[in-house]
Amino acid sequence: MTVQEPVDNPLRVGMRSQRTPEPNTLVIFGATGDLTQRKLIPALYNLALEGLLPGGFSVVGFARRSKTNELFRSEMKSAADQHSRTKPLQASVWDGFASNLHYHQSEFTDPEGFAALANALAKIESKTGACNRLYYLATPPSYYAEIAGRLSEAGLTRNDTAWTRIIVEKPFGRDLASAAELNRTLNSAFDEDQVYRIDHYLGKETVQNILVFRFANGIFEPIWNRRYIDHVQITVAESIGVEGRGPYYERAGVIRDIVQNHAMQLLSLAAMEPPATFEPNAVRDEKVKVLRAVRPVALEDADRFTVRGQYGPGAISGRKVPGYREEERVAADSTTETYLALKLFIDNWRWAGVPFYIRSGKRLPKPVTEIAIVFRQPPLSLFPATGGSSIEPNVLSMTIQPDEGISLKFGSKVPGPQAALRIRPVEMDFSYGTSFGFAAADAYERLLLEAMLGDSTLFARRDEVEAAWAFITPIIEGWANSEPRRFPDYEAGTWGPDAADEFMSSDGRKWRRL
Repeated sequence: MTVQEPVDNPLRVGMRSQRTPEPNTLVIFGATGDLTQRKLIPALYNLALEGLLPGGFSVVGFARRSKTNELFRSEMKSAADQHSRTKPLQASVWDGFASNLHYHQSEFTDPEGFAALANALAKIESKTGACNRLYYLATPPSYYAEIAGRLSEAGLTRNDTAWTRIIVEKPFGRDLASAAELNRTLNSAFDEDQVYRIDHYLGKETVQNILVFRFANGIFEPIWNRRYIDHVQITVAESIGVEGRGPYYERAGVIRDIVQNHAMQLLSLAAMEPPATFEPNAVRDEKVKVLRAVRPVALEDADRFTVRGQYGPGAISGRKVPGYREEERVAADSTTETYLALKLFIDNWRWAGVPFYIRSGKRLPKPVTEIAIVFRQPPLSLFPATGGSSIEPNVLSMTIQPDEGISLKFGSKVPGPQAALRIRPVEMDFSYGTSFGFAAADAYERLLLEAMLGDSTLFARRDEVEAAWAFITPIIEGWANSEPRRFPDYEAGTWGPDAADEFMSSDGRKWRRL
């Protein structure tokens, strides 16, 4: 297949076919934190580089440490220089972007700090003419409710002549009750259509391409159902450990850190019905329907439908790594799960009886996120088993990261005489990197731009978050009522505990080799 040569600035060409964001001011709460430096500022710089930021765009960093505008700009330049996907920084682009970077020092609990923020914004807007405001909560979740309340008290949440929006980072609560309480608090300060709950997985090209792949092609959707699909596997594997986040991970575990949000988002996109239109609420309505159709797991069945694991010492890519209990600020007898395998069913007409298997873990052999659709075998086998094994099923796999692409596995005859017929699985591959000739935008670049445009398709809605927690919370509660697992039960650098393989083999299936 011949692919056209990439055009200059292809991201800009693709994005400019949409409307340009209106001038606005972005206020980042937690502006001295890791997220701002590693993701947000580099993403904003790249949007500026591609000419996708509106005129009159400004950034106000809100944090507790005392520093000048000049020092803040210098630190952000170092962050962009280190973490930007495009290097080296173009001096003229950075200088223009940095001239609109401002710093505001205040405690998140100080009403006077928010009153001063209102004055600072009014001063900036008098020069830029941009009255639209976008707030980004890049702080620990414990500050979300406080900041939302302080913004409301300072009269900073609504404007009759301009838009105001707020982006909230995960985690969205620790269970159903806390998620519902957070949503009530946010909605007391902001209308629901002002709230953008961000999951960076939804900004990845292949995640967005799931809907295009399913609903823009006539050959896949007719077989996307229980008649043709045997089961679905969703894998979110990480080779890293807790990376110094011991206290956070001790409270979260993999079920809260990955499964409740990332994995359930992938599930809803893979399983949803076609929306009536491709507009934000129509798409999100269908995602919510999927989550509400997931069969509940009773507390006493939590261990029947899940396998928990925790990594011990081992090796990743030939390098020795410690076990989870040996990580910094982790309890020596921790029972926090770093691996989870989960089986669930979606009780609707499309998916009745089709198991969905989710697995996620840390310190696995390689970082990879994938949705694999495993099809049923033909109703009658016309060809003998080869090499003592049956013919492998067809598999359609969508790789979300690290190498974004789609692959279809099917059986093909090995060249040779008919009398010695052999069938071998082969694959047809599509890769974003090689097919389009340019790197895709970073997830945060796309999501920040969508929030400025007011397109909430790629953000989680209140009922979507609560529907996911309604399924996950009984599992967590069921674990609390059961005997603690004997951890560690898998070696770092392996694909999880043996019990996870037995979990699949008891159903007559096996995990995909990645």
